[in-house]
Amino acid sequence: MDFFHVINHGVTEDLMNDTMNVFKEFFKLPEQDKTSFYCEDPTRNDHCMLYTSSLLYATEDHLWRDNLRNSCHPLEECIQHWPEKPARYRHAVGAYATELSEIPSMLVNHYPPCPDPSLTFGFSEHCDPNLITLLQQESDVFGLQVLRNGEWIGVEPISKAFVVNMGYQMQIISNNKLRSVEHRAVTNSEKARTSVAMFFIPNGDSIVEPAKALADSRNPAIFKSFQYKEFIAHFINKTGGIDVALESFKLQA
Repeated sequence: MDFFHVINHGVTEDLMNDTMNVFKEFFKLPEQDKTSFYCEDPTRNDHCMLYTSSLLYATEDHLWRDNLRNSCHPLEECIQHWPEKPARYRHAVGAYATELSEIPSMLVNHYPPCPDPSLTFGFSEHCDPNLITLLQQESDVFGLQVLRNGEWIGVEPISKAFVVNMGYQMQIISNNKLRSVEHRAVTNSEKARTSVAMFFIPNGDSIVEPAKALADSRNPAIFKSFQYKEFIAHFINKTGGIDVALESFKLQA
């Protein structure tokens, strides 16, 4: 139960489709309508930033995607900095953010058709550093894959459903009862694909540790207590395999 679909969540299918269509329309806009949102600094923290495959191609991962970061909280402030085109962008995305209970941010990934998908990923394999991620996929385009028993398995897009993914913080709080799952996005040569990710993130000063009810003499705590901002600083600067991010926060046996 660490990577699953959820339906009957209260967000209407019409609103989900409308929001997805608005994002797709945004990526189809002429370049001059998107220029003011372009950014090359991944640490920048503006209300709305657009990263492209071409701008980031010199980095290590060589990802084939355009990436729109859309801050959502507080909504009344953030919405003033969102795109004005398409004309219904602020209305549709604002309604979507409201239905999702004031999520802090959205990450909209747009994967254009790739001439040779064997050469690059849309998003390389990773685990999410936050608490929980919700993902809305396009209903007719595959691309998300999860690692199960050493094999990459496609996650079927389901209309009206959100994919729920447990991040590293949930793994720590659950004392390894729930695991953050490696996942990636692959490209294809025929159809563009767009996905919308919503992140539930602790405050930087929040203390993260295994829940007391899940750590006792029979099941000792695996992780130490720390502030979330410590973890993120380490995660951003880490090198090595996927689980390296967790190693520094484990208690010594």
